Amino acid sequence: MTFQSEKQSISASRLLQALADGDDIQLSQCVITGVLDINRLFDPAEKFQIDKLRLEQGNETKKVFFEQAIVFDKCIFEENLVFAGPWADPESISVEFKADVIFNSSQFKAQTRFRNAVFHSTAGFDGCTFVGVATFKNAVILGEAKFRTTVFNGYSLFGNIKFNSSARFTNTHFVKGANFSGANFSGNSDFNGVYSSSRAVPAFDEICFAGKRHGEDESFWRFVKQSALEAGYYQLAGECFYNERCARLWSKLYGLGYDALSPYRKFLKQVGGLRLLPELIFGRMLFGYGERPVRVLLVSAVIIFICAFFYSLPDALVYRAGDMERSFFQGLYFSTITFTTLGYGDLYPAQDSAIRLLAMFEAVSGGCLMALFVVCMAKRFSRG
Repeated sequence: MTFQSEKQSISASRLLQALADGDDIQLSQCVITGVLDINRLFDPAEKFQIDKLRLEQGNETKKVFFEQAIVFDKCIFEENLVFAGPWADPESISVEFKADVIFNSSQFKAQTRFRNAVFHSTAGFDGCTFVGVATFKNAVILGEAKFRTTVFNGYSLFGNIKFNSSARFTNTHFVKGANFSGANFSGNSDFNGVYSSSRAVPAFDEICFAGKRHGEDESFWRFVKQSALEAGYYQLAGECFYNERCARLWSKLYGLGYDALSPYRKFLKQVGGLRLLPELIFGRMLFGYGERPVRVLLVSAVIIFICAFFYSLPDALVYRAGDMERSFFQGLYFSTITFTTLGYGDLYPAQDSAIRLLAMFEAVSGGCLMALFVVCMAKRFSRG
C-alpha cells in the first residue's frame, strides 16, 4: 500500500504507523506535526502495531529495516525527526533504508538525526533547510548522496560517515559550521560553491578521499580554504591551498574515469602528462606552491655543498693573489659566494675546465632559488 497525501497536515503518529506497516510514503507539500521519532514505535504507552515491522533484536540494540520507498517533497517537519537512538543511548537503535529516501526541498524546524543509519539507495536532501542540529554521524550511504543547495542553519555532524557513491554538496550553506572528521568519500565528491557564512571552519580530522589521486578532494579543500581565510586562520588556509593545488595537479594527470580507460589510452594520457613535469618538479616538489619555503632552503643547501665538493678538488680554483691551501672550506666559501652571486673576485674557476660550467649552473640556480624563497615568504606573511 501507499500512504499518499498532498498539501495536508499529517500527524507523526499516523506516519510512524504507516512506516511500521511497510507502506510506501508519498507526501508532497505536507506539514508533519508532532515528533517523528522511531523510538516511539517501541514505547508500550504509544500502542503502535509493529507486527509487520522487520526488526533484528540484539541484547542491547535494535536494527530496524524499512523496505519501502520514502518520499517527502517540499514537506515541513515542525518537530524532531529521529531515525536513530535517543541522545542518552545513540547506539541502541540503527535504521536501514532499503529503497530511495527523498526529502527534497523539505524544511526541518527542529533536530534531525540519522545517526548510524544505512541508506542502500539514494539519500536525497536537495534544497532542504535544517533549522536545528542535523546529524548523520556514522551513517553509511551506499547510493547517491544529494545535499545540493541545502541550508544547515544549525551545526551539521557528518563525522565518520561513509559515502560509497557520489556525494554532492554543490552550493550548500553551512551557517554554524560542519564536522566531517573521519568522513570517508569512496566515490565522486563535489563541494563547489559550498560556503560558511558564520566564518566557522569545518572540522576535517582524518578525512579520507578514495579518489585523492584523481583530484576528488579539490573542491573540499577550496571550501575549507575560503572558510579559514574569512575566519583569519591564514596558516590553515595556506595548507588547504597547498592541498587544493596538489589535487588540481592530480586531476590534470589522471582525472575522473582514468581507471576505466584502455591501457593504450592510459599510455597516451601519461605521455600528454609530461607537460606537467615543470609544475610537478618546481611547483609542488621544490617550493610547495609557495607554502613550503623550507624546501627551498634545503635544496639550496644541497646545491651549495655538492658544488663545494667539486670546487675543493685539485686545480679547480685559482687564487688571484697566488698559491693557497686546498680545503673543503675554501670550496664551500667559493660555492656560497657563487650561489648568492656575490663574487668577491679573490677566487675564480680554472680556465678550460668543467668547473666554470658548474659555477655558471650554480649562479643561475642561486638567483632562481633566492627569488623563489622571497616569493614564498612574501606570500605567507602577506596573506589576508
